[in-house]
Amino acid sequence: MKLSRPVSWFLLAFGAWSWVVWTTFVKNLVKDASGLAFDHGNPTAYFWIHLTLAIVSFLLGTAIGVLGFRGLRALRREAPQTAVAEG
Repeated sequence: MKLSRPVSWFLLAFGAWSWVVWTTFVKNLVKDASGLAFDHGNPTAYFWIHLTLAIVSFLLGTAIGVLGFRGLRALRREAPQTAVAEG
């Protein structure tokens, strides 16, 4: 299957966006002071479920970003190599 340039860029951007969003989410989860994520310093089920969601999202975002990167790389290899003659 061949990906177009816009689709490849979208997938790559989606992968990067996933890392930005979920990294921020995990930082906020760890610093949670509302009592949802930690009960007297111990992680709660809320914490473990949301950490699992974040890890799965990291993995999927990485896989999607890699597909976009590979699509762009394949398009670059297929582009005709034209040399501009000076003279």
